[in-house]
Order: sequence, then structure tokens, then C-alpha cells
Amino acid sequence: MKLFSRENYLKKIRGFYHEDDIIKVITGVRRCGKSSLMHTIADELKNSGVPEQNIIYIDLDMRGNRSIKTAKQLDTVISGKAVSSGKKYLFVDEIQNVSGFEEVINGYRTDGGWSIFITGSNSYLLSGELVTKLTGRYIEFEMFPLSFEEYEEMKKFYNKEINPNPMLELNAFIVEGGFPRAVFFDSLPDKRRYVQGVITEIFEKDIRKRLKIKSRETFETVRRFIINNFGATTSLRNICDEINRSGTAITINTVSKYINALADAKILYECPRFDMKSKKSLKGEKKYYLSDLSFFFAENTDNRINYGPVLENIVFEYAKTHDYSVSVGRIGKLECDFILRGFDMSYSYVQVAYTIAASRETEDREYKPLESITDNYPKYVVTTDYLLQNRSGIKNVNIIDFMKEGKLF
Repeated sequence: MKLFSRENYLKKIRGFYHEDDIIKVITGVRRCGKSSLMHTIADELKNSGVPEQNIIYIDLDMRGNRSIKTAKQLDTVISGKAVSSGKKYLFVDEIQNVSGFEEVINGYRTDGGWSIFITGSNSYLLSGELVTKLTGRYIEFEMFPLSFEEYEEMKKFYNKEINPNPMLELNAFIVEGGFPRAVFFDSLPDKRRYVQGVITEIFEKDIRKRLKIKSRETFETVRRFIINNFGATTSLRNICDEINRSGTAITINTVSKYINALADAKILYECPRFDMKSKKSLKGEKKYYLSDLSFFFAENTDNRINYGPVLENIVFEYAKTHDYSVSVGRIGKLECDFILRGFDMSYSYVQVAYTIAASRETEDREYKPLESITDNYPKYVVTTDYLLQNRSGIKNVNIIDFMKEGKLF
């Protein structure tokens, strides 16, 4: 089957295809498309003239490779596949399955003549030994499940039906989520069963094996609480108090450990809050967003959509996909949903709302935080409205059109 090309990620990596002194590390939540991205890169290399025998691809999740658990075993497999002449292109999928892989990968990098690509499903991949041994010798490319524009593009690519009503199509994306494999299932129950399977896989492979979880039930309580309250300002103390009031005894340290585990597995992303007057981070106050909304909707039978946090989550993920650093800004008693900083030194402010057309009061509520910011960086109010209301030099943009056109803030 022909693979759908995730061009937004490919264009970031292409400039490094042939670099043998920099390891390309592709990270992201399980089943977000890392393996398909590496296969696409390998195909592009073949099409550019790289001999097929010079491309070595090892998927450590495949049944035949699951016995590769040690650095020595991995080294034996790689050396057994290596050709004697020309640059080699090494792809290793789910490399965290191998204990001590850092020594092997660093050895091939040091030898020269090897362009190396590796993937991993959690933040442990970029901790400890890898950072110590490869400082300055690798680049991380973080992947997410499909964004809205990719969701539509992939459906077109595989001849899946697209609703001609943009809002209904956006609603479908919200409740179905962006895991690429789920696009192939036609019914919503099947899509949700698939996502529930992904959640189970993440717990078994990325969390349970690395944390000594005494009570799975307590962990699940924390997981459900934080996922069900995505986009809400909270603190570890508030979370701990809420869970204790629900009848589950838990400490702040345990809550912190479990939330960090969810973040390491890339289910959650922390969005810090920033005081724009003091220019300091607000300690203890954070928001958490999901790498994919299906983590919420797959486990909640209520299909009603709270568009406030949902649209914030979509904008947050869209910004992260385009390599923005994201924080929440506080201006006195007002709050700016997002402050975005880009690799290209861009800087912008974003407010997110379902609509500002309902009343002048609603419009004022969204514009006032941005109007109180005195610098001249770009400011946006992102809504689902098609009748746009620009004022005070602030751009009102339609979220659907903005994302489908791949625009940047």
C-alpha cells in the first residue's frame, strides 16, 4: 500500500538525510506515524538513487526482531546487514527496546559513513545515556498524530469520504482523533476501540515497565482526571485534593510521578503559565493538553463537545506541530490563551474561542487581553466564525481555513 506522505515532517528532515555525524531522532506518542515516516524517508532515498542494499531497516517491534534486547545483539544484526561500499542509511524503529543501544548507535556514528535514523515512543529515549553520550550529535524531530489539515489530506489520499460541511468535518476530526490507522476504520466505535487499544499498549510498554505502580486503579484515577480536565488551569495540589475528595487516597508526589509518566509517554503536554508583566513563569499553575483528542473521546460516552478547551487543544497541537514553543500568558487579571515563539524568531499572541459573533460582550472578552498587550507582535483571535471581525490591528481568523492552508502565526 502506498504511504501517505507527512510533508510537514519530511521537509524538516530532508536537509539532514545524508548527514552522517548527526543522528536523526524521531519521537512521538505510539501509533502517531513514526514508522511510516521512516519508510517514506527510505523510499525517498531509493528514488534519489541510493542503492537498496545500502538502506538497513530494523523494526524492533516486529515479531522476528523482538529477541533483540541487548546492545551486542543489535550490533550483530546491523553489521550482518551492512554492505562494504558506499554510505549506509540505518533505520532502527522503537530503539528503546534495546538495553544499552546508545553505545552501538554512537559507535556507528563515530565510524562515519552511516546516516542514522531512530525512533522512540517516549521521552526516556532522550534522557540519561543518550543525552550524555550524544550531546550535540543528534536532532530530535517530534511527531504528533494527524493535524486537521493532514486528516483531510489523508482521507483524500485513501479515497475516504469527506463531509462537504467544514464544521461537521471538524467535528468528525474532534471525536475521531488523528491517529493515522484510525482513518481506515469506517465506524466511530471501531475507531474508538482502536484508540483504547493504543492506550492499553502505552500503559503496558511505556509506563508499567518503567514505573513501579503499586495500584493500577490509582494510576487510572489520575489518568482519567487529568485527561478529563485538559485545558484547565490547575496545580498538583488541586489535583491531589480533588482525587482525595473522590475517595482515592494519594499524595502529591504520586500525582506528580503519574502525570510525568503520562507526559513521558507523550499522551500529555504541559503548557506553563507566564506573567507578562514580571516576565516570570507562574510556579504551580499549569495547563495540560492532549497529543490527540481521541484520548478523551474514546473513553467518554458523552459525545457533547466543550468547544473551549477542544479548540484550544487543536490550536496547541497545531502550534507544536509547526515547532512553536507554547505558553499561557497572564496580564493582570486577564489571560492570553497562548504565547507562541518560533524557531525563526517569530513571536505572536493567540486567543481561541468558538465564536465572537454571539454578542459584543463576547467579542470584548476575547479582544481585551490582546488589546492590553502594548508591544507590536502579531495578535490573533482564532474562531470558527466565517464573518470575521478585525479590530485594533488584531487578526480574526477562521480556524478551519487557517489550518487547511497551513498558515503560520
